[in-house]
Amino acid sequence: MFARLMRLVRRLFMVVIIITVMCAIWNIGSAGKIYAKAWLAQVLLEQSWQRTLDGQQNVRPWPWADTWPVAELTVPRLGISRIVLSGDSGRVLAFSPGYTEASAFPGTDGNTVISGHRDTHFKFLKDIKHGDRIELTTSEGDFVYTVSDHVVVDQRYFWLEEKSDVQPDGQVPSGSLILVTCYPFDALTPGGNARFLVVAEQSE
Repeated sequence: MFARLMRLVRRLFMVVIIITVMCAIWNIGSAGKIYAKAWLAQVLLEQSWQRTLDGQQNVRPWPWADTWPVAELTVPRLGISRIVLSGDSGRVLAFSPGYTEASAFPGTDGNTVISGHRDTHFKFLKDIKHGDRIELTTSEGDFVYTVSDHVVVDQRYFWLEEKSDVQPDGQVPSGSLILVTCYPFDALTPGGNARFLVVAEQSE
């Protein structure tokens, strides 16, 4: 009786181990698919950006995309390079930072706004410093900015009245670049009302 009970316990133990291993393999496979998709998306974004620099317009990175690369943002001190997509919807920001189309395009009158997620593409903003150089490359040319300020604001006071009037609760010199992400960086839940803004004035 005792021997039979021990065999049953061993079998149950083996079944639990097998199920645990299978679940682990499934989770690893799922995570692998996510990373593979993210890697492939970046490759396709790089390709569409290169075609944009070659003179093509509105080059969609994949056939069903509702966005396309409009710029490349670089922060030399931090070794950061990000392709910027047109638009700032949730679908766009899942792949890369997005240019707010209600703001001014670099090289035109007004301020340029680019948004990104605090835990992925704009995570580096927590390390940005006053005086950092930010480079923005578009099909129209290269633009250089110098970080002049970073502030935390309530999103209800950050508005876009028109292309030439993008203000983070105060006056910003026309021609500035404003990078926006959610705040705080280590928040456990997405969203919230606070926004972290980096203001960079055009320097060259």
